[in-house]
Amino acid sequence: MDKFVRVGVGVYILKDNKILFGKRKGSHGSGTWCPPGGHLEFNESIEECAIREVMEETGIKIKNIKLKSVTNDLHKNEDKHYITLHIIADYDSGEVKLKEPEKFEKWEWIEWNNLPKPLFLPIQNLLKQNFNPFE
Repeated sequence: MDKFVRVGVGVYILKDNKILFGKRKGSHGSGTWCPPGGHLEFNESIEECAIREVMEETGIKIKNIKLKSVTNDLHKNEDKHYITLHIIADYDSGEVKLKEPEKFEKWEWIEWNNLPKPLFLPIQNLLKQNFNPFE
């Protein structure tokens, strides 16, 4: 099997001093919590990817999209390697829906200082950088 590095995008959506997090299922990191996101596709801008993934997974629109950080994520138990682009964005409109129930159990608006456990590996690595999406 060929080994390669994939580019992932995590989108931290800010609304009322909270962030949208989902509980993963059915793929690597199952049972962990993370923001909406996914794979950067060929010929897609980072902003386009963030907008598309958030809409596909949650049904909401975002605005003011900014790249804030990058992590190098080695998912050793699953033999996967990702470079993850951590994006912040403001909530724009729409109601959060569980649009991909095969990938997520639920979505919740969560306070940054009270993140659920366990966290998806890219989030764990991001926290080592003292990342705060509200700064």
